[in-house]
Amino acid sequence: MQSTDILKGKKRKSKTARPERIMRPMDLPFLLLVILLLSIGTIMMFSASYATAYYKESSSAHFLIRQGAVGVAGVALMLFISRMNYQSFRMLSFGALAVAVVLLGLVLIPGIGKKGGGATRWLQFGPISVQPSEIAKLAVIMTFATMASAFREKMKTFRYGILPFAIILAVICGLMWAQPHLSGMILIAVVGGTLMFVGGVHWGWFAAVAAIAVVGIWFIMTNMSHSIARLQIWRDPWSDAQGDGYQIIQSLYAVGSGGLLGLGIGKSRQKYLYLPEQQNDFVFAIVCEELGFVGACVVLVLFALLVIRGYWIAVKARDRFGSLLATGVTTLFAVQVFLNIAVVTNLIPTTGVSLPFFSYGGSALLIQLVEMGIVLSVSRQIPAQRSG
Repeated sequence: MQSTDILKGKKRKSKTARPERIMRPMDLPFLLLVILLLSIGTIMMFSASYATAYYKESSSAHFLIRQGAVGVAGVALMLFISRMNYQSFRMLSFGALAVAVVLLGLVLIPGIGKKGGGATRWLQFGPISVQPSEIAKLAVIMTFATMASAFREKMKTFRYGILPFAIILAVICGLMWAQPHLSGMILIAVVGGTLMFVGGVHWGWFAAVAAIAVVGIWFIMTNMSHSIARLQIWRDPWSDAQGDGYQIIQSLYAVGSGGLLGLGIGKSRQKYLYLPEQQNDFVFAIVCEELGFVGACVVLVLFALLVIRGYWIAVKARDRFGSLLATGVTTLFAVQVFLNIAVVTNLIPTTGVSLPFFSYGGSALLIQLVEMGIVLSVSRQIPAQRSG
């Protein structure tokens, strides 16, 4: 009788000390939205790129084959990661950050970094081109989520809530400034700041940083010749219609000529070597031209639903670390979509931000699908709702 009671007591104690993590099915709405956006994005990337692919590579399916192969591998990797316990990313976070810093440093070494579009942002490994900034974005999310979940109440102090995060951002952004990669710096700064705010940093610090940022941006825009020229082109692209304003003018032609219902898939005119980078940063202009206002709005609604669902998963997450992970990934996705569409429509000056799932780019697509897998992993441990 006594031994039975002891055994029962041990069982009861073990259950209390080590709560079981129940792996539930992944969030189906989030998964379906990812697959749907990826499918639409691949179709539109092919439609936007086949003229350029035929002209440069003698194969209209050149970009489609590469993007499709990465997409299939990325979906498989996303599903694999979704079945992992997301707590594993705590242990991987600082290692990933170290790798990102090393790769960003290698980009700056003459003869190693690959140049393109006036910047050095890529590393070439045989036939594979990698953009280290994409790895840095995910590494910052993982590291900040780990630190903010560990420090908890200490996040309101300068020593724990500001200093270590600021050092990491300074190192990453400094390496990206040297490339230069302004849009990547903006994305990492916004995501890092969001995680610090959600993690518990007092809002007063953000007010001070925002004031400094406004002064810094004003100084850059009014004293650096490159920034002054870019600002002038943004305000009036037709002031240099055959030069720096050419790309945004062709983008606006594509957006405007789509009308209400569009010209139809495959029937864009601007993709015939008029609009530069039509399969990359300006693919949304082709979406507007071929699918029209209605089709573009449908795409935007799908993006919005994915962002909303991502934040829902963050709110419902099992613990603080999972919530911060999902918040960071979703914020990165949302800001990137906004910046890309704002550039294409000339709402803001050109920054060189790709559109997730739509723009051509193997390393970017692969990392994006890895990030979606992390959110799905968080969703698999959402506690069940108790009835009654």
